[in-house]
Amino acid sequence: MMDRRRFLALGGLGAAALIAEACDSRGPKSVLPVLRWAERRNEGVERVLFRHTSMDHAASERSVGRKMPSYYISHAPPVWDPAVRGAWALEVGGAVRKPLRLTLEDLAKLPRVTQRINHYCVEGWTAATQFTGVRVSTLARLAGATPDAGYVDFQSFDDGYHESWDIDSALHPQTLVAFMREGRPLSSWYGAPARVHSPVKLGYKNTKYLTKVVFMPQRNGGYWSDKGYEWYGGT
Repeated sequence: MMDRRRFLALGGLGAAALIAEACDSRGPKSVLPVLRWAERRNEGVERVLFRHTSMDHAASERSVGRKMPSYYISHAPPVWDPAVRGAWALEVGGAVRKPLRLTLEDLAKLPRVTQRINHYCVEGWTAATQFTGVRVSTLARLAGATPDAGYVDFQSFDDGYHESWDIDSALHPQTLVAFMREGRPLSSWYGAPARVHSPVKLGYKNTKYLTKVVFMPQRNGGYWSDKGYEWYGGT
């Protein structure tokens, strides 16, 4: 996947960056049409390069462990408070035949995957880490995602954070709803009780503090995507 990232950096992504730097006195809005064109071009290239059977392998034999950076948009790491919110459960709905409501115990009973893979950050760093969870493709099958479900929105309780994905990336074998990291239950620093994690997307697309998985016919943006980050966000 790193070769693919270098290719994009030298191609469309680099062009978009140059355009952004060329903002004139009218401000960034004046170049938005060109930036959107560049983003669509990038997405087309990324979709062509994406392979559902391509698997990521950690670049290092050593996991980053507790040195893994954390991020959230709330003023402090979000914590699910059952006294206020009730028992946590993951809702799987939208364009599905059988909406699901899964507790953490329900998730743990489903076929699980443990994988040590790379976490790719938009800031340029990469870290090897281990996550355990349930494939999103398993949830799609259990819920009966309908043929028109071309996108998936991952929503959280981190101050309304969400990001939508293309269905192919969401159903990749290494895209998980994870509830453990490095052999332990997720902490509040890393997205407890459950989060999305996949090496096929950059870190900002991997929604933490997950509450809903919504299958959709159309995409609906996301927290960072709506602020100008690339929507596709592939690695």
